[in-house]
Amino acid sequence: MKSFISRYPCSLAIILLVTYLSFFRPPHTQLDKVIGIDKLVHTAMYFLMAGLLWWEFLRGRVKTQAPMWHAWIGAFLCPLLYGGIVELAQEYCTDHRGGEWLDFAANSSGVILAAIAARYLFPSQLKKFGKGK
Repeated sequence: MKSFISRYPCSLAIILLVTYLSFFRPPHTQLDKVIGIDKLVHTAMYFLMAGLLWWEFLRGRVKTQAPMWHAWIGAFLCPLLYGGIVELAQEYCTDHRGGEWLDFAANSSGVILAAIAARYLFPSQLKKFGKGK
């Protein structure tokens, strides 16, 4: 557990921040009037979360020699599932937040965009170990 925390400090901090932001009671602001701002925020939060997971995995991969499928599970599948679990928890465990399919779609879009970005932003790290390894 200690080694996991030391390998993924930024990702864990963002996961905690996303969790907090997903369940706190947000104040009303002028941004509430902007159509689609909520979905943009969801996409950005999950893009940052998954993107940091990709970055920290690839950065630490030199030492650990972990196979790439670990990244696909940890930086792609887990954030997708987490986004769905958060939406369900908002719907069934809070009285001030609601789960929405479009929020889940925005969360998923952020995760997918992070995977695409990792492919193009970190090509040398991906090539160094081979795509299938």
